[in-house]
Amino acid sequence: MYSMGSQVFYRKWRPQTLAELVGQEHVTQTLLNALKSDRVSHAYLFCGPRGTGKTSTGRILAKAINCLSGGKGEPCNTCRICTAVTEGRALDVIEIDAASNTGVDNIRDLREKVNYAPNEARFKVYIIDEVHMLSTSASNALLKTLEEPPPHAIFILATTETHKVLPTIISRCQRFDFHRISQADIVKRLTQISCAEGIDIPPEGFNLLARSATGSLRDAANILEQMVTFYGTHIDVAQIKAILGITGDWRAKELVKNIVLNDVTAGIKTIHSVNDDGLDLKQFTREVAEYLRALMLIKTNVNDSAGFTAEDLAELRDYANKTSLAQILKAVRVFNQVDIGIDNYSTLPLELAIIDSAVIAEEKKAVPVYKTEPLSRPLKETAPPPTTAVPVIKDHAPVPVDAGNEAERLKLNWKLVLDGSPRNNTVALLRSGRPAEMQGNCVVITFKYPIHKEQMEKPDNKKNAEKIISDYLGHVCTVLCIHKPEDTHLVDAALKMGAQITSVEDK
Repeated sequence: MYSMGSQVFYRKWRPQTLAELVGQEHVTQTLLNALKSDRVSHAYLFCGPRGTGKTSTGRILAKAINCLSGGKGEPCNTCRICTAVTEGRALDVIEIDAASNTGVDNIRDLREKVNYAPNEARFKVYIIDEVHMLSTSASNALLKTLEEPPPHAIFILATTETHKVLPTIISRCQRFDFHRISQADIVKRLTQISCAEGIDIPPEGFNLLARSATGSLRDAANILEQMVTFYGTHIDVAQIKAILGITGDWRAKELVKNIVLNDVTAGIKTIHSVNDDGLDLKQFTREVAEYLRALMLIKTNVNDSAGFTAEDLAELRDYANKTSLAQILKAVRVFNQVDIGIDNYSTLPLELAIIDSAVIAEEKKAVPVYKTEPLSRPLKETAPPPTTAVPVIKDHAPVPVDAGNEAERLKLNWKLVLDGSPRNNTVALLRSGRPAEMQGNCVVITFKYPIHKEQMEKPDNKKNAEKIISDYLGHVCTVLCIHKPEDTHLVDAALKMGAQITSVEDK
């Protein structure tokens, strides 16, 4: 059973042989071959994300080359050298945290001591973690040591940011790239740890833990220990969701349904319902994105059901049959780019996302046809308005400043104007609107939905919009917001001449 005074999980269950290392077979097999053929390099560079086994591999390698049982393969983990390395008291295995020892003096001290013979092992092994944190002068000092190392010294450098390591250092090392550990491998390892520790967790719980660890076995072990500390050895799925901050709210799946059915109104109501109940909007958005990803994989016949119940998958398959892959991809991209912001209370980014996700279907709908009563007098035939030569924009090239009509110039370059502006709520709102006309220095912007017009009329948003447009046009402008659900200019003209709307028919 788990004891509160026991060693932390990730240390207690750290791999002690290359065979125990999870998910890095390409590394372990190469190192085993080098040990068996006595071709161990004088310097290694282990690169990869956190929690994937870089420093653990360094310790295992240090044991293997110094093992008193032969040093030609896996360490025995029973001789005095192996035991000393495992317990962290081996004098000839020196671990340096480069994040805390960044200066050149630290490396100069290493260069002086590296020439001394090992105390009791065959090789001195230096494990330098986060080597990219060394200063430039310290990196150059280390380079000198790597160029002419003493025969009894082996260097193992570890980093999460390879691009920050001097290329000259990389060129003097054998490089191994550690991969993020797969969800299946993390689940398998967590299951082993739980069985040994007497921890009872349902399979779905392991999937949730593994997914939250994002490829880091160390993170997964830490989360598991946090669960045990808080809840004891019997843990259910609801408790795991509570610790991980997963809402598990049914409305995440409901919003996906709204997207599939192109029901923007219902989607916005779902978002407001979630916000009114005080749910974490960032986490809710992540869960919607997870459902959309699953929907995409189902639509493309990829079998990846980890973390979803049979009921969830059945519903998602039904949704997948009701929509196109193009619309799913659109929604996935949109929701992966949602930025809730610092306050975590604004529903605007989610509202815009649900509208953008439905654009594909909206574009397929014809403009409503309005039937009017016969007019009391015939409409006068009028010649078409004179056309103004407006340059056609290709590849977002800006229109020259001397274009005749500023309103047309703004319309044609609207996407360019917004793409060149900082990403914030104001720009997100402007993407849902369209510049309609200019009245003097006043730019009229129309919005399809009244909520976006109301949001844009807030002082901060209106001020930001005016600055964006003024900077583009080159003179001070004001903004006037109008709610315009449909493009009905022909109907407006008919109404002015005496027509009356008798019915509205969607086609």
